[in-house]
Amino acid sequence: MDSENFKRFDRLVAIFIQLQSKRVVKAQELADRFQVSLRTIYRDIKALEISGVPIYSEAGVGYSLIESYRLPPLSLNKEEATSLVAAEKLMQKFSDKSIRDYFSSAMYKIKTALKTVDKEWVSSIESQVVMQPLQIKFSEKAPHALATLFESIARKTQVELLYRALDAPEAIRRFIEPVGVFHQHHSWHVIGFCHLRKDYRQFRTDRIEEIKNTELPFERKHQPLDFYLTPKEQQPVTKVQLAVEKDMARYLQWDRNFYGFISEERHADKVIMNFEVRDVEEAFVRWFLMFADKATILEPSTLKEKARLLLTKHLAKINEEGKALQIKDDC
Repeated sequence: MDSENFKRFDRLVAIFIQLQSKRVVKAQELADRFQVSLRTIYRDIKALEISGVPIYSEAGVGYSLIESYRLPPLSLNKEEATSLVAAEKLMQKFSDKSIRDYFSSAMYKIKTALKTVDKEWVSSIESQVVMQPLQIKFSEKAPHALATLFESIARKTQVELLYRALDAPEAIRRFIEPVGVFHQHHSWHVIGFCHLRKDYRQFRTDRIEEIKNTELPFERKHQPLDFYLTPKEQQPVTKVQLAVEKDMARYLQWDRNFYGFISEERHADKVIMNFEVRDVEEAFVRWFLMFADKATILEPSTLKEKARLLLTKHLAKINEEGKALQIKDDC
């Protein structure tokens, strides 16, 4: 079998497995996964049908297998099993308690299907992979928030929240229709239609004090999650340029992406970093002050002034606290 035929054989098997994994699979989804044209996917589906695989297709919807047609579960190879070890460790770090418990249960079931030699392989790796704790925020009052939201999205039923906004004096009860869940800046967020506000809102899961599913169906049809994550109106940006000492620049590799980083120029003793910032006078300047002794603001001058004002205010506060402490000692 030549290499092209071998690739096609592998792709046909992979398409068949994907058809078993979902109720409906779209041709474009398959084309994107295997990086081939839609015409190639149509030919592959036809080849599977000719070989006896009962595929049901509907124009504009996608492909699915006849319900009664299933092959026995396929065994994993050791490389695939190894990838699950990494996934389990990530799950322990980035998900709440209920999702972690469900995933651990699923892993036990998966491991029972492994060959003995592969079980030993996985066991030898598990104990040597450690995920350092990350301060992902979860509400202790609603440890099952993610699982509840996933169920709501799948069932298309509303959830009832007791939610405390950042600047709110107390939590407010809301009914929302969750559209999707995403992770950003060390926190999980859900976007949904809020019946209280009559609009789409974003909620952080660590601010949820109570959550439960209801039997109330969604009252509207929602766009895919990406639609709500894409800014509808571009906010104006401010171009910022910093000169950062080299020994500090390497520690900013991760955080800088959250603050509009676009490029850098490396020099002998410093790194010139360029940003396009939407919130230059609050979030950005406060982040800059974390390493201000190791960096210089090249532009804009307004950022320099804002940093100076914040430092002056903080210094005045320190002086006031020092005077109060001195008075207390004198007494």
